[in-house]
Amino acid sequence: MAGELTGVRGASRRRRIAATAVIVVVWLAIFLLGGRAFSQLNDLGTNDRVQFLPASAESTMVQEQQSRFRAEGFSYAVAVFSFDEPLDEHAAPLMERSIQRMEPIEGVDVFRATPIIVSDDRLAAELVIPVDAAGELDEAVADLRAGLAQAVPEASGVYITGGAGFAADIIAAFSGIDGLLLLVALGAVLIILIVVYRSPLLPIIVLATSLSALCGAVLVVAGLARSGAILLAGQTQGILLILVVGATTNYALLYISRYTEALTRHESRWDATWDALRRSWQPILASGLTVIAALMVLLASQLDSNRTLGPIASIGIVFALLASFTLLPALLYWAGRAAFWPRKLTAPPPDATVLEASGVWPRLARFIRRRHRLVWVATSLVLAVMALGVTQLKADGSPSSEYVTGQSQAREGLAVLGEHYPAGSGTPAVVIVDVERSLDAVAAMLEVDGVDHVRIATLGGPTPVTADGVQPFAAGSGIALAPLVLDGRVLLEATLTSAADTPAAEATVRELRAALDDVGTDVLVGGQTAIDVDANAAAITDRTLIIPAIFLAIALILVLLLRSVVAPLIVIGSVALSFAAALGVSALVFNTVFGFSGADPTVPLFAFVFLIALGVDYNIFLMTRAREETLHHGPREGVLRALVVTGGVITSAGIVLAATFAALGVLPLLFLAQIAFIVAFGVLLDTFVVRTLLVPALVYDLDHRAWWPSRLGRARPARPESLDASTGGAGSGEPAAGEALPSGEAMRADGDAARV
Repeated sequence: MAGELTGVRGASRRRRIAATAVIVVVWLAIFLLGGRAFSQLNDLGTNDRVQFLPASAESTMVQEQQSRFRAEGFSYAVAVFSFDEPLDEHAAPLMERSIQRMEPIEGVDVFRATPIIVSDDRLAAELVIPVDAAGELDEAVADLRAGLAQAVPEASGVYITGGAGFAADIIAAFSGIDGLLLLVALGAVLIILIVVYRSPLLPIIVLATSLSALCGAVLVVAGLARSGAILLAGQTQGILLILVVGATTNYALLYISRYTEALTRHESRWDATWDALRRSWQPILASGLTVIAALMVLLASQLDSNRTLGPIASIGIVFALLASFTLLPALLYWAGRAAFWPRKLTAPPPDATVLEASGVWPRLARFIRRRHRLVWVATSLVLAVMALGVTQLKADGSPSSEYVTGQSQAREGLAVLGEHYPAGSGTPAVVIVDVERSLDAVAAMLEVDGVDHVRIATLGGPTPVTADGVQPFAAGSGIALAPLVLDGRVLLEATLTSAADTPAAEATVRELRAALDDVGTDVLVGGQTAIDVDANAAAITDRTLIIPAIFLAIALILVLLLRSVVAPLIVIGSVALSFAAALGVSALVFNTVFGFSGADPTVPLFAFVFLIALGVDYNIFLMTRAREETLHHGPREGVLRALVVTGGVITSAGIVLAATFAALGVLPLLFLAQIAFIVAFGVLLDTFVVRTLLVPALVYDLDHRAWWPSRLGRARPARPESLDASTGGAGSGEPAAGEALPSGEAMRADGDAARV
């Protein structure tokens, strides 16, 4: 009989090993396939802002029609030359011939370039060259810069700016996403995990889980982008990487804390694994669902860059959950207690002494017990004062020339243009109008204060026009040029007196649209400045609609999870206050420390999505444990016990997540640098202030009312601490005679509450 029992146990053990081995092999295959797809993300992504605009936007319609007047599928590079000595009248034709004799550059058509225009002071020259936008734009622009410098050696400076120049700079900045960003993020996580666990093996298991989840997400996202099902923005790549690594690590830390407890209760690693899964799956799943819910609300966005971030990042969270529920338990099952070497696991302190033990978290719990009202009122006031800085946040758009925070030749070229030409040269406003109303349109455009001059697209290139009509000859050529008419419409270009990415230029575009509405409602105004105007307007609309929707989605999930109305309101309200405080402090730092001129309107929206969704995670970890402890110890001691038990793991998770998001700051991109600071600072606020002080103190003060209308909320309040000695149990949270919780609530199907 004993032999049969041993045989059964042996067979069962072999099945367990086989099952976990299959899980590891499947994830290894995902890791290898995803690793190969990882390098393809840069090629699949796009940074063309106009592609993210809704089809109904005026600048989008102009962009579609504009391609018919110019080389379709091409971007335009503005080449700028600066000289130390004034140019003579023969310089321009000589430069044009020299440029046309350049070595051919793939994707660059110098024979379709515009004539060279020499500045009034004769110290600069510019021309516009089409560059194939579908090819390797960054390489084409780099080769063009080098070729022009050789073709015009007498120039003291050669710059490529305009749309192609800035796009090349952005592509170069994003080229570090696959390597540098991942190394910095993983390096920060590894250091923190080694400090937290003091073990060489456990951090490797966590990072292997995070990387496998990331590779799975990349594999799916790359496939969808390759098929054209989604539009992959360059910035989305960095966010996906950081989000998956940070979220998976957070979920791993929560599971490991439960697994550590389970190993002290169970001799069998298999029993410990199932115990840990049974006690951790609900908060981990709820945390993942809150993030997914917040992200999927972005599908309501008008901007494709926001709308596609929702499903892409949600795919990442799904893989984070899958890896946390399968690969991580399998690896820890294999490692067992050796995962924690050289630290030996010890039994937790007796249940009755959890709050009386030494250490930071028991001392903090005892302080909250004595001064709970002072704690939550003081922390709320401090956060409210920090939130006042929100009024200084300039999130109505930032100059596109500052999008790249590092070195940018396109930005330098734009500055040279502004010194020698009207500031808006190279990036004009584009107007599409019926040919019979073109002269009326020109007259209306020239009446706008911010317009320097207007040109019309002709068979030979753009030709200056006046209110009296088209000039019959191109300057200096002696050749008559006829307007280029397509389907009865012509293209006009208005050079602005202000740089294209400034608020003054945006105001001029709005005035142009208002003035041209009188010419005809079908007159369209586009161009780079108009794209910025339309994108900012769409982002502000998104911000107004999406933020309340995210609040509602997360609230519903929390109500279902906590089976309460008051507790979710506490969680969401506290995290919202923390978000406002983080935004307020960030605004002051951006303005006074970094000197940023502004922020994209999507910055507060993205920061809100990540801070609310991820900040709620820590409160979910706390409140689900508080509910579990409340079932046995009452609401007041329950929340204090939850604070003590989850203090270490949540603090570690918060530091890890803040470090991973801070890694975004290594990329020289203004948008991601601002997101990195706001989210990292906000996560630390959630970790050390909201979850540690505000929420526990407020829940303690509300007592049973915090769990209304569940059965926990109808329990009688705990007796005052002053009666502890006489009652013999109320102070410890145990219900006195007649105060026990309903039996249906006192014990759940998953067994007794965890003890730490």
